[in-house]
Amino acid sequence: MKKIDMEKPKAEQKKEIVKPSLEQLKAELRHEKRKIEYRKAFRGTCFVLLAVAAAAVLISSFFLTVLKVSGDSMSPSLELGQIVVAHNSEKFNPGEMIAFYFNNKVLVKRVIGSPGDWIDIDENGVVKVNGVELDEPYLKERSQYADSSSESDKVSFPYQVPESRYFVLGDNRTVSIDSRSTVVGCVSKEQLIGKLILRVYPFKAFGRLN
Repeated sequence: MKKIDMEKPKAEQKKEIVKPSLEQLKAELRHEKRKIEYRKAFRGTCFVLLAVAAAAVLISSFFLTVLKVSGDSMSPSLELGQIVVAHNSEKFNPGEMIAFYFNNKVLVKRVIGSPGDWIDIDENGVVKVNGVELDEPYLKERSQYADSSSESDKVSFPYQVPESRYFVLGDNRTVSIDSRSTVVGCVSKEQLIGKLILRVYPFKAFGRLN
């Protein structure tokens, strides 16, 4: 008779179970805790970023508008490429800079006259509002009209500002096309964006605007 080998094949033998040490368990626990803390921190950071972005959109939509200066009609007060912030408003004082829409563009000029005011600009470029000479320390050069204005486009002075409109001028009077020209005319309330309050770029020129 053949003998039956009752010994199990090696492949079927039970494998030895190695128990982790206490230090290994502690290390694994610390690792899991770090992963949980990381996930919490990541979710918290995402929430903060979303909240800040939402607040920025709301502020931009309802209170502030960020603009980049193009052209040199407001030089030297504003220079090409500078970034400014406008506060959405419909009330302005003489001398304040405002932004408004014109032919699908955004223009920046300085408010000179409000509805009903009489504006007069003499041949030397001296501006008078209701008979009182306007103090304009922001100007480098005065001019009655822009050099490029044609005779047919020039507004005759003295000129009364129509109802619900504002008479505006650029600071660079020899090149600015503004309310002195019928091409732009006076700014209506429907065109308004708001008054400029802050220059944010370049950083060396950061500050409030006058």
